[in-house]
This record gives sequence, structure tokens and C-alpha cells, in this order.
Amino acid sequence: MIKNRRSFIVGLKSTILQVKEKQFLKKYKPWGIILFSRNIKSIVQTKKLTDDIRKIFNDKKYPILIDQEGGRVNRLNNLIDSSNFTGEFFGKLFKKNIKKFNVYYKIFINQTCYLLDKIGVNINTVPVLDVRRKNSNNVIGNRSFDSKPKIVSKIGDYFIDQFHKNNIATVIKHIPGHGLAKVDSHKSTPIVKSKLKDLNKIDFLAFKNKKSLFAMTAHIIYQNIDKNFTATHSKEVIKLIKNKIKFKNLLISDDISMKGLKFSIKENTIKAFNAGCDLVLHCNAKYGEMITVAKNSPKVNAFITKKTSQFYKILR
Repeated sequence: MIKNRRSFIVGLKSTILQVKEKQFLKKYKPWGIILFSRNIKSIVQTKKLTDDIRKIFNDKKYPILIDQEGGRVNRLNNLIDSSNFTGEFFGKLFKKNIKKFNVYYKIFINQTCYLLDKIGVNINTVPVLDVRRKNSNNVIGNRSFDSKPKIVSKIGDYFIDQFHKNNIATVIKHIPGHGLAKVDSHKSTPIVKSKLKDLNKIDFLAFKNKKSLFAMTAHIIYQNIDKNFTATHSKEVIKLIKNKIKFKNLLISDDISMKGLKFSIKENTIKAFNAGCDLVLHCNAKYGEMITVAKNSPKVNAFITKKTSQFYKILR
């Protein structure tokens, strides 16, 4: 079943599957689907949507993702208010009172996973392992756990472990580190000029040796590694992610319709695969763009098939 799919993930327009979206899913067979607030009105409605998607693929474990961090990134805002529970909130609690942190965070994660399970989501694109830096753009800000990489790393490990215990997979982001970005990669391309030595000691360290089955790339140019291309499009940066940061699982591009990538949707897709991304993510549900992504995405290879099988073992 997995072998027939293509190596991309797309968003959907609304709270129900449109006729042309059904046709699209049947024809192009994306590896997975990502949901946003626009797709979620109630638990019952969302569960019907995810059931309808899975019926097309005849796969009860078909990958359905969401970006549910808490704080301001809250796709379940129609179901629950988690605006107070930012990464920074939990980071401060971790430093102040580790016992209290363990209790609070476990409850928060269990509650999040309970809701995700109820609506049929099996991958959450968390945790944010970007290290907070001075003067960095607010696109990360309080989404980050802390300014110390070891604290970010420890909370990240706990987070991944707890999600796996709840039968939901995680996506660490934005690898190899978004903390130094001075602009929002949704709007333009951040350029990081720091030396590799500093990046290794701080930003990259937070991502090292993580057990997450998925990671999401940063649309950032790391000037001292690759002057021309963002991490998503850079063979050099992706080589570093795999060899130095030792991430050995599936690499998903961040949304290729973001303005941090400077090429056409077609080129953004092709360049991401050529650089070494395993899966390409496209979020805005614009039908013409979705077709372009689909047509330029290869069928899943043996590595993706193997890792998807590992992911299925996490699930109930």
C-alpha cells in the first residue's frame, strides 16, 4: 500500500473533502495530509474528514499531520484554548520545578494526544527545538523552550517519548535550527552568518540524536555552510543534518509555498528532493499548486517505505 504513494504531503481546503480533492488523492496518492484550523470545526466533523481520507487509501494508519504546539500555534483553537501553554512556559517550569514540570507537561501532552486521537491525527509537528537567541525574529520567540541548547534538548527528548507512549509520532523542527533568524521565513529568506563552531555548540546541538521519526527543515541560508541555498534546498546542510546532527529518519521540508524559498513551486519541489529531503510539504490547498507538487514528487522509495512501517508500529 505504502509503495504506491508519492513523496509529498498536502493540505485541504475546508472541513469536508471536496470532489476534486477526492479525485486528486485517488490519482496522485500523497504520502500524507496535513490539517489546519480551517479544516477543524468540531471533533465529530474532523473525525469524519480523517475517516473519509483513510477510506480512499484503505489504510487505518494513513499519515495525517497537524501543527499543534500550544501557545499561538494552536490548530485546535475551535476545540480547546491552549494559548497559555507556550514552549517558554514549559521551559521556565522545567528550570524552576522539575517535579511540577513533569506533572504539568504530562497532563498537557496527554490531553493534546487524546484530542488528536479523537479527530484521527497521528503525527504532530512538534517539538520546536529551535534555541531562543537575542535579537531573533518573533516567528520563534516563545515557541522555543529556552536559550540553553541542553535544556531544549532534554525537554525535546521527554516530549518525543511521551508522544510515542500516546501512540502519536512527532516532527522535530526546524532542523538544523531557526533561532538565529532575523526575519520570518514565511515572508522572506533568513540568512544566518554565524560560524559553524558556534552553530554546532548551540543551535545544532539541540537537535542531536533525537528519536523522532520525522524532522522538518528550516528555510534558512546558513552562509558558512552554503551561501546560495536554504537548508531545505542545500545538499551540504542536509548532509550535515544526517552526518553531524545524526538525524537518520524522514526529513520533511517546511511548507514549500512559503516566501522564504525564492523559486517557483515546481522548482521548490524538485530542489528539495535533489538536496535530500524525503518528503515535501505543501500547505495552502491551492489546487493548481498541489498538482504541480504531485507531478514533481517521486514515488516513495525503499527508505521511506521502511521508515513509514516503523511509524506504523508506534500507532495503536
